[in-house]
Amino acid sequence: MSAARPTVSIVIVTWNEREHLGRCLPPLLEQLRDGDELIVADNASTDGTADEAERLAPDARVIRMGSNAGYMAACNAAAESARGDLLLTLDADATVGAGFLEAIREPATNGSGWDAWMGLVTMGGGSLINTSGGVCHFTGISWARQVGEAIASAPSEPEEVAFVTGVCLTTTRAAWERSPGFPPDFFLYFDDVDYSWRVRLTGGRLGVVPSARIDHLYDFNRARPKWRMLERNRWAALIRVYPTELLVLLAPALVATEIALLAVSLQGGWFGEKLRAARDVLVWLPRLLRERRQIQALRAVSAGEFARTLTADLTSPYFGRVAESRLLRVVLRGYWRAVLAVLAR
Repeated sequence: MSAARPTVSIVIVTWNEREHLGRCLPPLLEQLRDGDELIVADNASTDGTADEAERLAPDARVIRMGSNAGYMAACNAAAESARGDLLLTLDADATVGAGFLEAIREPATNGSGWDAWMGLVTMGGGSLINTSGGVCHFTGISWARQVGEAIASAPSEPEEVAFVTGVCLTTTRAAWERSPGFPPDFFLYFDDVDYSWRVRLTGGRLGVVPSARIDHLYDFNRARPKWRMLERNRWAALIRVYPTELLVLLAPALVATEIALLAVSLQGGWFGEKLRAARDVLVWLPRLLRERRQIQALRAVSAGEFARTLTADLTSPYFGRVAESRLLRVVLRGYWRAVLAVLAR
């Protein structure tokens, strides 16, 4: 990696996002330096997105996928040809702030020891926080930290996080090569959590750089198919990445969570998607177990160290009354303390 200024390969995956590119690309192109590269992987858009990318960024490499194989497959295809010291995934509906690229390079040279990191993601034109770092519950349920809070409450200094968001996921080439690629069968969602967990499993660390700001056109709306992919991919990532000792100790909590989510999905109108997610996981299980053996062979930390950044608290505002239950909080914290105590021994 270059000592003075590491080069960055920026990967943007698109699907019918022609209008977004007009906001995303100009401020990004202004910040590119010698050796940096922009790769746009287009998932067979029908609105002229690929043509617009070539018009706005003539020096970019535009990969035209033959079909819409999902975000992960396109991102992997782009990453295979990337030459930069750092790999940065960028959402097409996100706009980098002034100095973003310079700030996002800093952890590679300032001795942070991080293997993957992210910038501070805002929304509402920069007035609100979209995420200041991912939060992972020990059941695998994961969410954006501080979502919806005023920008004044954002962290002012770099700090470690549980997972880094795919909106601006930045990783060293060494970390990517240790455990390359996003799981292509996920199609959408949870790829950033899966990759972050794999980085942690191989001894890596994750962080957020608050000075690297990027504004995101964020919409939490979860259509029913999205619930299917989120639940399916959460379970796939748990099976693939969680250390065996941790999975065994969490088995009762995972079963209880499934029962609770069945009730929640029935009440919320996505019960069918929850059942389809379970079916998907069962169909995938032989392959997931093969992938698990490959991933666990790279493990470089204890189960206790892997679990260090997981939490027992359900703090997302989208959890509603569940997040406000003092009894549930006490039970979950007590259970998690017991698990950590066993792992420590």
